[in-house]
Amino acid sequence: MKAIISKSVIRGSVTAPPSKSLTIRALICAALSDGVSEIINPLICDDTNAAATVLEKVGAKIVKGDGIWKVTGGNLHAAQNDLYCGESAATLRFMTAICSAIPGRHRLVGGPSLNQRPVGTLVDALRQLGVKVSASPSGTPPVVVEGGTLRGGRTVIPGNESSQFISALLLASPLAQQQVDIANTTPFKSGGYILLTMQYLGNFGVITKKVKDGFIIQPQKYTPTSIKIEGDWSSASYFLALGALSEAGVTIHNLNPRSFQGDRAIVDLLHSFDVKAEYTGDGVSVSYGRIGHLLADLSNCIDLLPTVAALAPLGYEPTILMGIGAARFKESNRVAALSDGLKKLGVTVFESEDGLDIVGNIIAPQKPVTIDSFNDHRIAMAFSILGAALGNIVIDGAECVAKTFPTYWDEFRKIGGEVKFDE
Repeated sequence: MKAIISKSVIRGSVTAPPSKSLTIRALICAALSDGVSEIINPLICDDTNAAATVLEKVGAKIVKGDGIWKVTGGNLHAAQNDLYCGESAATLRFMTAICSAIPGRHRLVGGPSLNQRPVGTLVDALRQLGVKVSASPSGTPPVVVEGGTLRGGRTVIPGNESSQFISALLLASPLAQQQVDIANTTPFKSGGYILLTMQYLGNFGVITKKVKDGFIIQPQKYTPTSIKIEGDWSSASYFLALGALSEAGVTIHNLNPRSFQGDRAIVDLLHSFDVKAEYTGDGVSVSYGRIGHLLADLSNCIDLLPTVAALAPLGYEPTILMGIGAARFKESNRVAALSDGLKKLGVTVFESEDGLDIVGNIIAPQKPVTIDSFNDHRIAMAFSILGAALGNIVIDGAECVAKTFPTYWDEFRKIGGEVKFDE
């Protein structure tokens, strides 16, 4: 599906959707608890549905009501068939670790994009804990786990790769036969998501001890609870960026200003761009500002790369983005995808292994320019920002937003975004 975006007058307010990352964490913690938990305000999207389906296959019972999911956990077992995780990296990585504590043989597979994303570091860390687990020779899915082999002990893992590897170990460690010591050889990237994992473990009664170079987790039980999912800063970032184009301003509701979500950094990045952004009530209000020079390290908020890269050429000075190497291993190679789309719009882009330099002062296209989303939800949503600012932008594969934000185009229209669709 193609989204054809015209120059738009942006104004009004929207509500940020619930967090995908936290919905998946809550589902897993609830499934590991012996009893009934309530997940209030869950995000319903491709990724969370994939997580729910996998958990149901291993024995969790999930009743999906209006605005609340009730999860009955405990007594998990191996599935008869493969555990298909769709394109949800969090589901595959977290469940790889969880399955190590569930007796039986488990085979986890993903969709085409996910099957190219790395999992070898997590496999190596689990092996150090006694787990019988293997991935493909390239260190990617499918992953095969012999459950019931999570002995415990000490494991050493780099902290500067995916935070999901650390979170996976934290989620599984309470189920080990003995104490687990997780030692990190390098500083964390996206450390906020590790803090969120620890926060959710605590909500479900699990105590995690943070030490200088890692974590210590004793064997213990998850306990059921009721938990409300906060708004997603990653999804909100596109509307916050659109607010930077609006003289009337945009307000995004349902955002926690004290959240551990790393992408809360979007507010500081907008300030650095000289855009007015301020916390107000239950959200953030943004209004037009002269987009200036930005030099930023995005290693702790890597999902903001597409949002920031879309704003950059609307300014009048170069933008230099660093710490973005991990973005090459997302749903697409986001560095390459952004370079491809920006260059089609006449933007000067200099790409390095871990950086992206973008020269501003873009010119509105006089005829439609088609941007390939590479089936990546964040690429599609990012280029909608430029579509609203310039017009004449066509995003191919626009339906991919359903991965994390199925109602994105409806919300885009609510604040004045002009978009029509063509199959």
